[in-house]
Amino acid sequence: MTCQHLKEAGEPEPLAPYDGGCPECVAEGHHDWVHLRVCLGCGYVACCDSSPRRHMSQHYETDGHPVMRSYEPGENWKWCFADELLG
Repeated sequence: MTCQHLKEAGEPEPLAPYDGGCPECVAEGHHDWVHLRVCLGCGYVACCDSSPRRHMSQHYETDGHPVMRSYEPGENWKWCFADELLG
């Protein structure tokens, strides 16, 4: 099953390197992020929902970009927040 958001998701260049950690967590002095995600609407890089501050979910809530993908090495799955679908 898929949705229009997943079908139309682009692949922008990530705005931060993988090895730098969650930019918002690091800027706030936190190093307890779990995994990174990248927004397929704008390239924003943030921590996942398993992380204490859930910055990617916050990005969706404030900016409305519905699709993100894993930014973990070897992973390429996508998630649509709007339709709650894995792609």
